[in-house]
Amino acid sequence: MTVLSKKKSLRYNRSETRAAWILLLPSVIGLICITYLPMIASFALSLFSWNGLGEMKYLGLENYVRLFTRDTKFYGSLLTTLEYAGISVIGSVIYSMIIALLLNRKVPARGFFRAVFYLPYVLPALAVYLGWKWLYDYNHGFFNYLIKLSGGTSVKFLDSSGMVTPSLALIAVWLSGNLIVIFLAGLQNVPRSYHEAAEIDGANAWQRFWKITIPCMTPIIFYNLLMSLVSNLQVITPALSLTKGGPGTGSYFMCYMLYTQAFKSHKYGYGSAVAVILFLIIAVFTGLLFGTSKSWIFYRGDDRE
Repeated sequence: MTVLSKKKSLRYNRSETRAAWILLLPSVIGLICITYLPMIASFALSLFSWNGLGEMKYLGLENYVRLFTRDTKFYGSLLTTLEYAGISVIGSVIYSMIIALLLNRKVPARGFFRAVFYLPYVLPALAVYLGWKWLYDYNHGFFNYLIKLSGGTSVKFLDSSGMVTPSLALIAVWLSGNLIVIFLAGLQNVPRSYHEAAEIDGANAWQRFWKITIPCMTPIIFYNLLMSLVSNLQVITPALSLTKGGPGTGSYFMCYMLYTQAFKSHKYGYGSAVAVILFLIIAVFTGLLFGTSKSWIFYRGDDRE
C-alpha cells in the first residue's frame, strides 16, 4: 500500500468515525440527560431532606440509617419485592419456554395462537389488572367460582398477605408474551443438523431437548432472565391499580414505597434513598447473573464448542 492510499484510508476512517458520532449524538445526549443525570441527582438528593418547595437540609447518611433501623415497612417491602421477582422471573421463563416449544411445532392456526399468547403483553396495563381483579374477587370471582364448584372454600387472593404476592406474580407470568416471542425466535435458529445427528445416534426427544435445544438456547435464556429480573424488581403497577400496597406489606413493593414516600408524602430525599437501595439490589443481581454466565452459556463457534 502506497503512502497516498494510506492517507486516503486514514482520511476515510476519520470521516466515517465523525459521521458515526454525529448520528449517535442524539442518543448520547438523551442517555446523559434522561438516565445518567437523574441517576446522579437521585444519589445526591438521598443525602438531603427536601419536600420539593422549601430549603434543602443536608443529612448525610441519615436517610439510609432511618431506612435500615427505624422504618418498620422497609424489610417487609424488600422481602415482598424479592419474593415477587423470584416467582415472576422463574415462572415467566419456564412458562414462556413451554409455550414457545408448543408454538414452534407445526400445528393448525399456529399464527393465530402466536398472536393470542403475545396479545396480553401489548394490552393496557390498567385494563389487564382490572380484569384479573374480577377473576380474583372473593365473592364473585371466576377462580373462586371454580373452587366452590369443586367443593372448596373461597380464597382471598388479594386480601391475604400470604396469597397476594403469588397472585400478582401469576399475572406477571401471564403477561410475558414478549419472552415467548424471543424464545420462539431462538428455537427457530437452533441448527436442525444437530437434531438430525442426535436422532441418528439414537437420542430420544427428551435427550435432544436437554442436550441440544437447551444449550443452544442459553444466550436467549440469559437475555430473558436479565430483562425479566430487572423489570420485575421494579414492579409497581399491581400495587397502584389493585392493592395499594396491602394487605400489610404483602404488595408493598420497593418501587411503590419509593412512590409513596417521594410523590405522596413529598419526602424526596427519603424516596431517593429507597431508589438508591433498589438500584444497588438490581446491580448486585445483575452482576451475579453476568458473573455466572460464562459457566453455563453456550455460544456456537466459541472455544468450548
